[in-house]
Amino acid sequence: MSALLLALALLAQDPAAGGGGAAPAPAPEATELPYPAGAPRDDYGLVSWCHGALTGYVELHDQVMPEVKRIETTYRAPGSSLAADMKVYADMNKQAQKDLKLFASAMEAAERASIKPINTIGAAAVQRGRGSWSMAANLPPARVAQEWMSWTPPARCAPTAQRLEKNAKLLGAAFDPGAEVAPADPMSVTAVSSDAPANP
Repeated sequence: MSALLLALALLAQDPAAGGGGAAPAPAPEATELPYPAGAPRDDYGLVSWCHGALTGYVELHDQVMPEVKRIETTYRAPGSSLAADMKVYADMNKQAQKDLKLFASAMEAAERASIKPINTIGAAAVQRGRGSWSMAANLPPARVAQEWMSWTPPARCAPTAQRLEKNAKLLGAAFDPGAEVAPADPMSVTAVSSDAPANP
């Protein structure tokens, strides 16, 4: 059985069948989470938007950190540690770098798998995401820092990126003329590709 057919068969299986015992509770599906305001609704567009929004957040890091430290120093909760609170922001920055790699990897996988060029669509969505931070240039530093401190990537971003990359890699084999893939059942491909990035 070809790798593509095997993957399609595994996706079609009932996860509860033949498992023996209770399966662990699955993580929330991306489809159950709200869309960020102004973000595209297709997986590729959404992940591109998320990449742009997170890029804008990361780019503000050095600019806002002096004000963030001032705020954290001025408004200390009794018994709290400034060093511990500042470490939270360092950890958030590290996670942001990991998420950017995840989003970029998913976007690249989708672009390779697509039978039509979609990178210009992705670039436009990235710019829309970055544009969500455009207000920073016109706001007082304290307000920008407060917005930055309370922002996190929308919950829908990471699981959508994981699904997009998985589906793109699965379907990518069908578009590779050098791959030795037996013809698949068209109904199976249609069922799987319903979650793949839409090509406008």
